[in-house]
Amino acid sequence: MVENHPATDSAASIHHGRDVLNDPMTNKGTAFTLAERQELRIEGLLPPAVETIDEQLQRTCREFERAEGPLAKHIYLRALQDSNEVLFVRFVKENLAAALPIVYTPTVGEASQQFSRIYRRPRGLFLSYESRDRMRSQLESINHEVDVIVVTDGQRILGLGDQGIGGMGIPIGKLSLYSAFGGINPSRTLPITLDVGTNNEERLADECYLGTRTGRIEQAEYDAFVDQFVDEVKLRWPNVLLQWEDFAQQNATPILKRHRDRILSFNDDIQGTAAVALAVVSAAVTQSKQEFADQRVCIVGAGSAGSGIGSMIMAALGDAGVSDVNQQIMLFDANGVVDDGRGDLADFQVPLAFPASIVESWGLEEQTLASVIEKFEPTVLIGVSGVGGLFTEDAIRAMATSAARPIILPLSNPTSHSEAVPEDLLNWTNGAAIVATGSPFGSVTINGVTHTISQSNNVYVFPGIGLGVVASNASKVTDEMLMAAARAVGDPDAGEAVEGAGVLPPLEEVTLVSERIAKVVAQVASRQGVADELTDAEIDARIRAVRWEPHY
Repeated sequence: MVENHPATDSAASIHHGRDVLNDPMTNKGTAFTLAERQELRIEGLLPPAVETIDEQLQRTCREFERAEGPLAKHIYLRALQDSNEVLFVRFVKENLAAALPIVYTPTVGEASQQFSRIYRRPRGLFLSYESRDRMRSQLESINHEVDVIVVTDGQRILGLGDQGIGGMGIPIGKLSLYSAFGGINPSRTLPITLDVGTNNEERLADECYLGTRTGRIEQAEYDAFVDQFVDEVKLRWPNVLLQWEDFAQQNATPILKRHRDRILSFNDDIQGTAAVALAVVSAAVTQSKQEFADQRVCIVGAGSAGSGIGSMIMAALGDAGVSDVNQQIMLFDANGVVDDGRGDLADFQVPLAFPASIVESWGLEEQTLASVIEKFEPTVLIGVSGVGGLFTEDAIRAMATSAARPIILPLSNPTSHSEAVPEDLLNWTNGAAIVATGSPFGSVTINGVTHTISQSNNVYVFPGIGLGVVASNASKVTDEMLMAAARAVGDPDAGEAVEGAGVLPPLEEVTLVSERIAKVVAQVASRQGVADELTDAEIDARIRAVRWEPHY
């Protein structure tokens, strides 16, 4: 699992001709030299010009800019990925600010909705419930080793809900970022969609829809199908890292609990989002010269993502010396405060329940977000509700009355589902708020200070986790590994932040962040006995050996 695998390894059995050009991992397009063209018998199949990869990148950038609109740009880059994977990854890596919103959120949401209409070439596996008896042979159709799988069932795509097999756009996009910034060889990644039907009437009525045209299967059948999938994947690739992606709340946490000790796996929506959120809050606390132990955290949205964030921040508060952590962190949902007096709590919400006695002492006739904020006096407000505009002016002004430097994270995607826009948040707090968002937003100038809005994007964390896990031969992703990843996001050697600076490193530094995370993840895994026993020097050597770079 730790050998280096250059781009041409995937084509060990391909000798010449069109096969070389049809494999995105071996096709260099116009970068093939004359000698290579003659040796591979492709001379004449390409235009006569011979280009370097840098010249190809210049042409790619021009064509990317010419594409009209985000979806057209997405389609262009997907076509590039399917024809020349090395050039595609190199483009994403060197043009992150422009490429990230296109290959991933927010444009990947629209691409998922339009997946059946823009489908061109096969990539990954579609495992349907109807063909479950042939799952093993379908997995065996992938005739190479795989280090990382991203799997979805398409039920909760960003904030857009059930998209059926259209959800495949999410694993494809995620894995391209694993390769660009985690150095995971794309020939050793695999996107998978579990086709268990869809309850989206628009998809079912679409004559172009390419998935199974039925409603979603019953829960018992669904659970058995997922269990079968894990069994077969573990049999086919015993050491693979399996990332669960965009599963609905009622399935995400149970699946993770059921399988995280059976197969090397984690859920990025729960654990990756939590790690990045903790990284943002920690950085914001440091930037505003506060103490982490003094933070009071309100999380709006009590599903799997909100509970995951709450659990990780609760652990961090405990590490900071807070004894009554349940009194300093509160979940809020459509029914109000998630307290221990409610009878409708899911199992994963129970450990996070706020004391009902405190809520009763507030004497609120109605638990609106603004009224609860006024009583709870949070210093940190995190939104994972999927409800655009939920952070109202009344709520934010109420927060600003008690918090000198409110830390506000509207994290819901896509942009239209963001709980607030940064400009409003800064205006309502007279520039005092520290803001990070889930979707990309431009900078905001207020009172003469330009505020950089960091994007709390999971790309800061999951590529590094993948690299660290693969390099160390880990058998499990533990909570301690995730906590270490969160703490490694910030640069320990960075100087004091200037006023208005973003709370996260610039996106252009994601590769460096991934390397830091990979090292600490491998260190913790080794120390915990869930990976090879390695010294720091050996970990560095493993990471260098595993890391794939997009060059010919």
